[in-house]
Amino acid sequence: MRKFLVVLDDSRECLNAMRFAAMRANKTKGGVQILSVIPPEEFNHWIGVGDLMREEARERIEAHFEVFAKWMRDRQGIDPELVIREGEPATEIVQQVRDDPDIGVLVLGAGTDKKGPGPLVTQLTKTSGTLPVPMTIVPGGLSKEGLEAVC
Repeated sequence: MRKFLVVLDDSRECLNAMRFAAMRANKTKGGVQILSVIPPEEFNHWIGVGDLMREEARERIEAHFEVFAKWMRDRQGIDPELVIREGEPATEIVQQVRDDPDIGVLVLGAGTDKKGPGPLVTQLTKTSGTLPVPMTIVPGGLSKEGLEAVC
């Protein structure tokens, strides 16, 4: 089964990427894997404090994931899988794609800010030629109806 890998973060464009991945998975009889990356700078504290912060970050991610997972199950019939990694986001995304041979498409949301599409899209498009899977970039400003029309 081909999986759509989508990144869960605190960006607004994440929502459109999640919707797109779920709708495409539903149409193609695929799956969704949701990846969240905890950056290393969150744990540059004493060991005990860093461990506590790591656990709190995981709990936040799992709670955020459950919101998207419920929507995917209820609206699209998709039961997503959660993967949490620690490290630099772009590096961990590429590594997840390489580690899981079932991933068929990387889905990213592009920001609508005048500064550009966002750091992940900017970093990963530079290396997109070396990715083993295609990358789909979903515009953050695309309406729900627009998403439905392209899916």
